[in-house]
Amino acid sequence: MITVKEDTTLVGISELRTNIDKILEESKKHKILIERRHKPVAILLDMERYSQMETTLELLEDFALGYLAKERESHTKPSGYVSIKEAIKKIKDQ
Repeated sequence: MITVKEDTTLVGISELRTNIDKILEESKKHKILIERRHKPVAILLDMERYSQMETTLELLEDFALGYLAKERESHTKPSGYVSIKEAIKKIKDQ
């Protein structure tokens, strides 16, 4: 195992096979970059950190989709639909 950054440790496939318990324990502290033939092939993360990343990505995705929907709504109004203000006005006018 070689620490390449403060938060990343580099581990070869053969070392992963022989020291899995130690490497899993190390993954609780920081991410593990797994390499094969000196090329990165995977990242090993602690489950808690992975869950945090998934939650963050989902929130960002929701925010982006909401932003796109709001932008689309402000540029075009689908035919056959009326805004809430227009609907209330029509009801009051009847």
